[in-house]
Amino acid sequence: MSLRERYRISNVILWESSYELTASSNSGLEKVSHESHPNDIYPLVLTTATQELFGCRADEDVTKDNPYKLLKREEIIQDIKTKAAMSDFSCVKQIMMDYPEEEILLVFDIDFTYGNCFYLVLTPEGKSKLLELRYKFSRVRRKFGMPVYFSDHNAADSKDSFLECASYQDSKFSIKQIQRDCMIQAVPMLHSSSSQTEWKTQRNISTQYKPRELSTDEMESILNSESLKNFIIKMTPRILHALQQEEIVNLFTDDWKALGTEAEAGDWSGQVSKGLVLHQAFTDQKYTKDKKISSINWHPTIQGVIAVALMEKKDEQSKECAVPISRPAFIVFYCFSDPSNPQLLLECPDDIVAFEFCPSNPNIIAGGCINGQDLDDSKENKTPVVRFCAVSSLENSHKAPITDIQWLPPTFEVTRTGLPVENVYNICVQIVSCSPDCSILFWDVRMPKLMTHSLLDKKQNVDEKIPIATSSVPETFKHLDRTWKPLFGVSLPKVDTSGEYVPLKFSLEHYTCNGNSGTDTEKDAENERTEIVPEYCQLRVPSGKTLKILNDVNSRFFVGTEPLFCYNAHQWLVNTIQRSPFFKDIILTIGSWNFAIWKEGAMGGPLVVSQYFEQECTTGCWSLSRPAVFFIGKEDGSLEMWNLLENTSEPAHVHDHITNAKITSIKPWKASPKQHFLAITDDLGALRVLEIPKTLYIPSKHENLSMKKYFELEEDSLEDYLKREELWTKQKKEEEDHKKNKESEKQTKSLDDEELDKQEYSDYLMYEENILKEMGLWPEDLNSLDA
Repeated sequence: MSLRERYRISNVILWESSYELTASSNSGLEKVSHESHPNDIYPLVLTTATQELFGCRADEDVTKDNPYKLLKREEIIQDIKTKAAMSDFSCVKQIMMDYPEEEILLVFDIDFTYGNCFYLVLTPEGKSKLLELRYKFSRVRRKFGMPVYFSDHNAADSKDSFLECASYQDSKFSIKQIQRDCMIQAVPMLHSSSSQTEWKTQRNISTQYKPRELSTDEMESILNSESLKNFIIKMTPRILHALQQEEIVNLFTDDWKALGTEAEAGDWSGQVSKGLVLHQAFTDQKYTKDKKISSINWHPTIQGVIAVALMEKKDEQSKECAVPISRPAFIVFYCFSDPSNPQLLLECPDDIVAFEFCPSNPNIIAGGCINGQDLDDSKENKTPVVRFCAVSSLENSHKAPITDIQWLPPTFEVTRTGLPVENVYNICVQIVSCSPDCSILFWDVRMPKLMTHSLLDKKQNVDEKIPIATSSVPETFKHLDRTWKPLFGVSLPKVDTSGEYVPLKFSLEHYTCNGNSGTDTEKDAENERTEIVPEYCQLRVPSGKTLKILNDVNSRFFVGTEPLFCYNAHQWLVNTIQRSPFFKDIILTIGSWNFAIWKEGAMGGPLVVSQYFEQECTTGCWSLSRPAVFFIGKEDGSLEMWNLLENTSEPAHVHDHITNAKITSIKPWKASPKQHFLAITDDLGALRVLEIPKTLYIPSKHENLSMKKYFELEEDSLEDYLKREELWTKQKKEEEDHKKNKESEKQTKSLDDEELDKQEYSDYLMYEENILKEMGLWPEDLNSLDA
């Protein structure tokens, strides 16, 4: 029976009970006129405040269908004591004092049977009679005594039938275990035994039970027994003490884990290394001689495989050489299983400065050449040497070496106008590259719609380079070879002066949301899961009019008119720009002599700026497991580990002479939760893989939350400093204006004093002339007397 049906029956029963009580002459509650009422009923008038206080609001808490409300006797007495004669219950004060039970019944009289809208039932007998529920059932008379026929019925034939799970023999319990002999040497003899539990096949059963009920006499005897009273008196202090302990102390706290982190708790040896440990060293004199490693990347899917890009050293001897020596350029793959021999070589048309694996297909690698061309390699053929699949045309490439290259995330793509739109197949199809030629170019690996096959065949044979013992080149990107053009370019004009900025590194915010998630139906989602993603050679550049525009993508970078924000924090070239793996708006930048930490949106400057170092910084990276830790490589081959929670003015650990040359690249890798590596390359072409100890990769307690609060405090400090700086600038300007005004007033005052002196002197001369004339001593008067 549903809850609504229960309430409906209860309402009918209540009204039937009240009707019977009023119609009965033996109940003592006779239906009378407004002038009189039964002795065990007292009509009341309750104000709105009293109704809200006792929860008996008319037509809300009590209604026509549910007119009964039980009130606490102590609450009524307290209301009478508080309000005295102003209480609505003051007229029944003595009745309340003599009432034997804790609750008294209040009835909502919607028909004003006794002259008021409420009345109190003054006796427990009347309350029990009103609250007693009685059921009535009725049936048509002609249905009595009719014959009844019973027959068998199949439950599966009805619509809402119960589906039975028939018993069957489970085949997984009939597997026979085959024994085999094996030999073990220098170990204690072991005895093997096995046991198997036979699990019965599940079947449908039902059980019906009824709780055991005690009679009224048994319950009264148990409640009045001395043993129960003694047990309650004895156990009450213990239970109260236990409840008090649970309120004060968390009994389920693991004190051992509270002493340190979980991974440290499992280290019982007590011998934890505090520094980086050399795990593996890779070098090959055949391919790395007189070369340096410019870029490094771990394989995204195969563990223990790492790829490095080699390029020629720009030493003085090569600069003085008039005729350049052409040597093949490679991307070399190393493996932990065979560190002395390269596992794979990717032949490149020129030295590679930067490269990156495709996130959607690790067999595809995009690289930037030193001559400004974009390279597209494919490792589909498992041969020792694999030639590149496609290279961009020289006239449409960068005019300087490509210093950074990245794949756009598979969640979106951009049109020729820089507008972010949805990516239909959710695979990476576009590349971004930057170069010191003051441009950032966007590339698309799909075939343009206007490209013809004759143009492809014509361009394929131009400037082909003969591979060195290579196998057949995959035709995945055959349509791009020698004809690849950028989708569009972005220039970076300076804000304050003329000219353009030189981009060396860039950072994009990864858009992780799916643009189709908000509009797809369930059917579309099923089609999307079952849809087969085509090969790269079958992809075509779609029309921008048919794709959905994604408004929530951060497209600030794509505005090519002028940069949104510029700040000079480093005194030389910036070699590293990397977003934090834990905070998407925190960015680490490393220059030649210092580092800075920025927050996207904070236009006043960096949150943290280090002091200038004695040794030049060459590269750096964030830790993959600790939000407060990052690494910096130096020119003298040393490695610094910084912990922002411990100290922001000096590194937490300094590892001197990791290499004997300048560190060119650093790349962390998380092999497992208990094994972290750090790959380091140098200027001599050597690759070293260091194992990070537990103390450097296990985060401290609440480190993520502490770093979040730290960045918030730094942002507040930056805003406060900017306000103070603005105030200081204003005060300085006012002081300068005041000083200028004071000097001008001083000059004006000096001029006035000089004119006053001249005026006084002229007045003195006039006075002197008049006196001399009166005495006849003025020269003109003397001349007239002589005549």
